[in-house]
Amino acid sequence: MAFDYSKFLSRFIEEAAAHCARLSQGLLTLEKAADDPETLNDLFRSAHTIKGSARMMKLSGITEVAHKMEDVLDALRGGKITLIATTTDLLLQGVDLLTAMLARMRGGDSNPEASAELCEALSLVAAGAITAESTAAPPLTADPPPAATSAASMAIKVPVSAEKARIPAPLPLTNPDAGHHEYLRVHAGKLDELIGLMGEIVAEHGRFRRQLGCLRTLEQRRGEQTAAVAELLNNQDEAYRGLAEKGIALQLALRQTVKALHDGSLLQDHLLSDLQETALRLRMQPLTIIFEPLRRTVRDLAREQGKEIDFIVEGEETELDRRIIERLGDSLLHMIRNGLDHGIENADERLAAGKPAKGTIKLAACYDRGCVTIALSDDGRGLNIELIGQKALEKKIISAESLVGMSKAEITNLIFRPGFSTSPIITDLSGRGVGMDVVRKNIVDELKGSVLVDSKQGVGTTIQVRLPLNLAVFPLFTVTAADRVCALPATALVEVLSIPRRDLIDIVDRQAIRLREQIIPVEELGILLGLAREDTSAQQLNIAIVRDGEAKLGLIVQELIGRDEMVVKSLPLHLQGLQLVSGVTIGDRNEIINVLRIPELLLRARASSQAPAATVAQDITARRMVLVVDDSLNTREIEKSILEAHGYTVATAEDGLEALDKTRDLLYDLVITDVEMPRLDGFSLTERLREDQRYRHVPIIIVTSRQKEEDKRRGVIAGANAYIVKGAFDQSNLLETVRALIG
Repeated sequence: MAFDYSKFLSRFIEEAAAHCARLSQGLLTLEKAADDPETLNDLFRSAHTIKGSARMMKLSGITEVAHKMEDVLDALRGGKITLIATTTDLLLQGVDLLTAMLARMRGGDSNPEASAELCEALSLVAAGAITAESTAAPPLTADPPPAATSAASMAIKVPVSAEKARIPAPLPLTNPDAGHHEYLRVHAGKLDELIGLMGEIVAEHGRFRRQLGCLRTLEQRRGEQTAAVAELLNNQDEAYRGLAEKGIALQLALRQTVKALHDGSLLQDHLLSDLQETALRLRMQPLTIIFEPLRRTVRDLAREQGKEIDFIVEGEETELDRRIIERLGDSLLHMIRNGLDHGIENADERLAAGKPAKGTIKLAACYDRGCVTIALSDDGRGLNIELIGQKALEKKIISAESLVGMSKAEITNLIFRPGFSTSPIITDLSGRGVGMDVVRKNIVDELKGSVLVDSKQGVGTTIQVRLPLNLAVFPLFTVTAADRVCALPATALVEVLSIPRRDLIDIVDRQAIRLREQIIPVEELGILLGLAREDTSAQQLNIAIVRDGEAKLGLIVQELIGRDEMVVKSLPLHLQGLQLVSGVTIGDRNEIINVLRIPELLLRARASSQAPAATVAQDITARRMVLVVDDSLNTREIEKSILEAHGYTVATAEDGLEALDKTRDLLYDLVITDVEMPRLDGFSLTERLREDQRYRHVPIIIVTSRQKEEDKRRGVIAGANAYIVKGAFDQSNLLETVRALIG
């Protein structure tokens, strides 16, 4: 498919201009607070985004300027240089030059050239060659653009003439080739105001509908009371019977009024639904707007790295809100770059691993229960969990103590931390510690979506992004905790359920539930929010299961209210530092409802459940090594935490084949395996291990949900030493079995 450059040029100019405005404002802020890491990270992301987008559009001049500015900001962020007035002046002049180049593109210049002098000066600053003691810089002779200023003795003049920077007149409103169709050019800001107003009306109507429901309930109760009173009065004299008739007539009038309001509400439901659909359709655009240029990007990046890539795109006709699409492009670009650089191996590595020389990257989109799901998958080397943990320690993102207690899902989520990268060197594509940080910030925090990373080492990685259809109203699920109403983003909600309290199980230092062969930890939402503990006498528990990436958590709440479309407002500036709250909405009684940030809830849940080192058993002189094999991540991690808390050294495997690979390199003292697993089941794994002379007498425990006698006999015949049914599983049962076998 040919790349239509003109289709995306205007959108690139708008986005780059917005990033230039952020750079300009951020540099002025940084000048007053040079030690503000968040501002510095935002500036770095803007420069990085301009560079990446310009590169995708084959704009070499803008790419070069943004890249040099990014180098300076990266040096500042890494502490290699300090911020001085000269550095700020150069960066501001870089912003001025980018702005002028964008203006020249509006005037018809397809690829404006960069200033070699400015780029050279920025390179010197990034390398630390210009310090506060420097008195001069390479002389530049051209006149600066009107917006450029310099406060230092080292003044850099950017060679951009005013004539080339002149913005052309706007295009005419009519299109002579439009035929019989009539078009009206409307400013996007006015359309945003209209849709915002529509969202407020829809949300207010939802509150009215719920209040009307309460009114109908009161009217029915009042009718029952009126009928009872009328029956008593009718047994009295004539005067009382007249009073009873008046009461009945008044009740009938009230019932008719409530019915009329209800009928009117039903009509408004249809009208507002049509209004909402029509208004949102005005701002809906197909994903092909960002999917199509990525084809060329993948091709060019793959050729630069010497890799062959088959790029498959599906579902590009799926439509999303224009404002979501605008913020989504950068995230998709970062994910594809990561897949190309870190995921897809070179041809020799792929052939040695038994894969075809050509790698595959697939980008697919579809509608999913009122949302849109976008999945980016590759058949590369997958995520190396051990390497991620090691790099996080080296970069001091986490402590060694924290890493010990982290599950695989929690370690995987470290790739979203600012400054994290597993690349051994910094290249033009990766290694700067920016990318997945932008993905988390844009999708989870700003767009109220969710990101799920599913990776298997040696097989590949899939990143699944789930987004609301629009930014006018968000799907939220409201609950109560300690008598306070709060909201959870529906995109992060897995399911809700009500269970008896007796179904809670104790796992080491926390409680959990067993749900379809998975063990999911649970925490009281009120405690995580710093509120009161829920009523411990309640025998029935309401639980909302949420997820962040692969990690799941069950939240015990007071009441499950329900799902609704609601308008979410951003926090005011002085409250934006709140980690638990991503925004607010208005409830039925005009109360402010906090929209909770799911990743922070999971972090608090993990922190509250970390067992102190003193709880680890000390009675095992030689640490026994155990291999846990199960295709359920939660089951593996729970069994691992139980065993490690009692002094055992534990490794895990996702299926029988991975377990066999690990047993070839190491002799374990015990193997615990599930039965139902892909590629190689637990019975077959047990048989294969018994064929290995080293594992002929190593104890093997089968932990499964199969409880038929024939399954138990098959386990014994295969060579298992113990057979534990998951339905009767508890930590004491597992520990007693392990201790009986290996001490």
